[in-house]
Amino acid sequence: MLKNGRAKAVRFTTLAALCEALDCQRGDLLRWETADSTSV
Repeated sequence: MLKNGRAKAVRFTTLAALCEALDCQRGDLLRWETADSTSV
């Protein structure tokens, strides 16, 4: 899973399918966080 940090990559086809199903752009699903960022 991406959220818990175990995934190393996401296939473009998976990302594209999610965007198509959710009617959104890739940037709507992804966000960059630095190593010292804390998230809840």
